[in-house]
Amino acid sequence: MRSFLFLVFVLAASALDAQTRGTLRVTVVDPSGAVIVGAHVTIEPSTPGAHLTALDTGPRGEAAFDGLTPGRYALHVEAAGFEPTDVKDVRVRPGDNRREVKLPIAKLVERVDVGRDPRDTGLDRRGDAFATVLGQAEINELPDDPEEMEQAIRNMAGPGATIRINGFRGGHLPPKDQIAQIRFRRNMFAADAHEPGFMSVDIVTKPGIERWRGATTLGFRDAALNARNAFAPVKGDERHERYGLSLNGPIWAKHTSLAMSADGVDAFDSQTIVAALPGGRFADTVRKPTDSFNVTTRVEHALTPAQTIRAEFQRNHSTADNLGVGDFDLPERGYRQARTEQLFRLSASGSLRRSLFNEMRVQYRANDVALTPASSAPAVLVLNAFDAGGAQIDGRRTSGELELADDLDFALGKHAVRTGFLLERGRYRSDERRNAGGTFTFASLDAFAAGLPTTFTRNIGDPRVSVEQTELGVYVQDDFRARKDLTLSAGVRQEYQSTIGGWHLGPRGGFAWSPFKSGRTTIRGGGGLFFDWFDAASYEQAVQLDGTHQRIETIVGPGYPDATLGGRATVLPGGRITLSRPLTQPQIRESLVAVEQILPFEVRLNTMYVHRQGRYQLRGVNVNAPIGGVRPDPTAGAITEVRSTASSQFDALILNVNYANPARRIFVAANYSLARSINEADGPFGLPADSLNLAAERGPAPGDARHRFMSFANMPLGRAFRLGTSVRIQSALPYNITTGRDDNGDTVSNDRPAGVTRNSARGRATVDLGARVSWSHGFGTRPPGPQGPQVHIIRGGEADPLAGMSGASLANKRLGLELYAQAYNLLNHMNALRFSGVATSPFFGQPIAAAPARRAEVGARVTF
Repeated sequence: MRSFLFLVFVLAASALDAQTRGTLRVTVVDPSGAVIVGAHVTIEPSTPGAHLTALDTGPRGEAAFDGLTPGRYALHVEAAGFEPTDVKDVRVRPGDNRREVKLPIAKLVERVDVGRDPRDTGLDRRGDAFATVLGQAEINELPDDPEEMEQAIRNMAGPGATIRINGFRGGHLPPKDQIAQIRFRRNMFAADAHEPGFMSVDIVTKPGIERWRGATTLGFRDAALNARNAFAPVKGDERHERYGLSLNGPIWAKHTSLAMSADGVDAFDSQTIVAALPGGRFADTVRKPTDSFNVTTRVEHALTPAQTIRAEFQRNHSTADNLGVGDFDLPERGYRQARTEQLFRLSASGSLRRSLFNEMRVQYRANDVALTPASSAPAVLVLNAFDAGGAQIDGRRTSGELELADDLDFALGKHAVRTGFLLERGRYRSDERRNAGGTFTFASLDAFAAGLPTTFTRNIGDPRVSVEQTELGVYVQDDFRARKDLTLSAGVRQEYQSTIGGWHLGPRGGFAWSPFKSGRTTIRGGGGLFFDWFDAASYEQAVQLDGTHQRIETIVGPGYPDATLGGRATVLPGGRITLSRPLTQPQIRESLVAVEQILPFEVRLNTMYVHRQGRYQLRGVNVNAPIGGVRPDPTAGAITEVRSTASSQFDALILNVNYANPARRIFVAANYSLARSINEADGPFGLPADSLNLAAERGPAPGDARHRFMSFANMPLGRAFRLGTSVRIQSALPYNITTGRDDNGDTVSNDRPAGVTRNSARGRATVDLGARVSWSHGFGTRPPGPQGPQVHIIRGGEADPLAGMSGASLANKRLGLELYAQAYNLLNHMNALRFSGVATSPFFGQPIAAAPARRAEVGARVTF
């Protein structure tokens, strides 16, 4: 009874307090009446020395200040590209109060944080410092095909980058006209990040809250527009037809918006085959058809002026034929893959109180992959000469993955605290039959002609497995403003994985220092401990080949084509894969120091040094390799044990330059990295050349490109034409030198010559120049909406009234037309991809494949 009376008292007091306090909702608009997203609104009571409160406007251009004492207040409003505005004597009464503030376009196009210490921007961990932001004009110049756009984004971000769409990983990229901004952010060791690395990409979509808009795209290229691949005897027959439709608008004005998109590809490319057959050299091209169709529906609803809920559904389906064909693999090695992905996302975000912001995310993803080989014949591998027979892959794999995450931000004086968690739960079922028909391995063409394989292996048993895996990360992060020019960050992340490793605690820490009052120089540094999760597909494979579900049959010196017939044939007992106990999560210790300098004309120069040390990395070791010709366990064949014993090291010096001139609609970004990457294993199942000498495996990692350069530029050409260019240059990658024989008797033909270390050879540098020329024109005038012409161009999280022809000028037109032509590898440079490292191969030391030659595409995009 006492508890009930207390509850009644609290509710009554709350109701009385609500009646005596007020809420001020400030809507910020541009001169045309369109709302401005991301405007910075500061409210100050008229009482001298009173506390200031600041908020940024949300998707509807509104900032809501709750729990205000009735009285008079002053407002200060600012946004990039607009003149800051002060509004005096704003009266707040009990209950709901509204005020609209119209910002004039800035006379000088540069970012000015009036009334705010310039150092605040550089010290804000989630601000624009150490970040590259693509607005609508730059996004318009990216490839229209979502998969090609994703690859372009990854090229800009660099190796190991993580892409998130509205906070979610995975799924299909939205169409360009539904993207508000793309932000490339350097990871500064925030505890909310699971993945190690120094770059993450956040893609944010925009709601349609005022009126319906749409776009349709068509793209086409075929062999007539392409150049011949350097390894193709004749120019291959190719075709790529792409289409897309998107709609975005309100279903309840200013409250609920709906976005829909559908896109598809009907294409076939040519894959080169370069092989050496018993009768001589063989070169050909094979057609590789690909079809895909993707549908996305997204609903956004304003629960309150400060809180938004978003729901999204995706269905992505694709088929691909002749996978597995190319290089040394002949057409009979092909297989078909049909993939269906269904994805549901739900998120809710917004302010709970004046200084409390929360974002909750739920995602469920279902995958179904079916594999069908062109042939079920045993595979025949003549090392780096030719590969024949069946693909040795057949069956289906299904999975269901649930992700639940929550991030809470709140302020306590000089402390900005973020805390939250990430929970992932997956169930995986598979009946994939890999190498069920068996594989003959020959050391050379001479060995094949003599009918003398080195080994015959196949997997025997029932491949059907069902596994589950759970991962959890819980974190807390505190950014403490120690001084006006210094912010200190400290955090900790607790991680858990059910399959390996158990619980692990990873501390994180860093600093941000802006030493000069101008705020144009920012120095950041820090370090952290990260943990890597065991991939679910790898865990599933380990369970399949555990010796109970399936075992590995190996015959040394088999006959051919009947493996069991031959005077040298030795049938080994069944082999298997095991997980070492204990097996811990791979650990990565990362540290960096970075300096960002804002140069004249608002050029941003960022220099960063990164050091990463990997410990307890996963590697495969044949623990039953012969010692003195005798296997430790004579009752078993090869036993691949996955261990947490490998190490790695990565060092990089990275330079990044950004220049944006909204007034002239120019954007340029470029980065260069000088790096070195060393490791001891390429994955959990890759076996060393000598399992008794693991130290000899330390060498360059497969992706060890010492030099990388990338640039992206976007600029007007006049008369409604625009030009976008991209340049990618990468130094040679390493590859391994092997003898082609199995001299140590471990049943793996990966032995290296004496004195030769792993990945000691280098290929060639690659150069790729891409260009896109577009022409835009608008037809008719769109009638003004409830607040006038709806020019809503998002740039860097804020409205950009100077987005240009591809943005604002088309936004007021009933119909917009864009015609474009784009080319990849414009200079038709021969970019060698793979080199033969097998000493017995006729191609030893030579490239055997190249990236696509010049490809050109033309297309159109219509907005309405």
